[in-house]
Amino acid sequence: MANRRAQLDQLDYDIIQALHTDARIAASEIARQTGTNERTVRKRVDRLVAEGVIRLTAVLNPQAFGYVTAADILLDADPEQEDDILKKLMSMPEITYLAFGQGSTEMSIEARFKDNDALREFIRRVLPAIPGLTVTRYALVPRILRNIDEWMPPREDFGID
Repeated sequence: MANRRAQLDQLDYDIIQALHTDARIAASEIARQTGTNERTVRKRVDRLVAEGVIRLTAVLNPQAFGYVTAADILLDADPEQEDDILKKLMSMPEITYLAFGQGSTEMSIEARFKDNDALREFIRRVLPAIPGLTVTRYALVPRILRNIDEWMPPREDFGID
């Protein structure tokens, strides 16, 4: 994905803030709050989605499904087997986040589990069973303070004061 800066203004910021607070808020309510026409709000939301500025999606709470244990796991992947490793990792429901690290063979994952025994099994047996993959280290995450669904860039990134 190319680095590009979307052209945003105060109304975009206000719309995004409203959706960030309550994704189910009606366009008519955003229009009322911002003093804008409802049709303008709908068009802005459509543009923000089309330009990839926002995604409208449901974010699940893992704890509601009993996934109370989270871990950050760092991996080392054999470059010759990277495609197969990625396919296997992407298919694992435990993994909530997967990214390449700074080094050419490093990968970082976040995974969720119902208990510590499941985490231990995943780290000691499941991941090492993938050819070309090595667990280099991991950390139990006792509490996540901010997740990507809660992140918001500063106002100046919108081109406003």
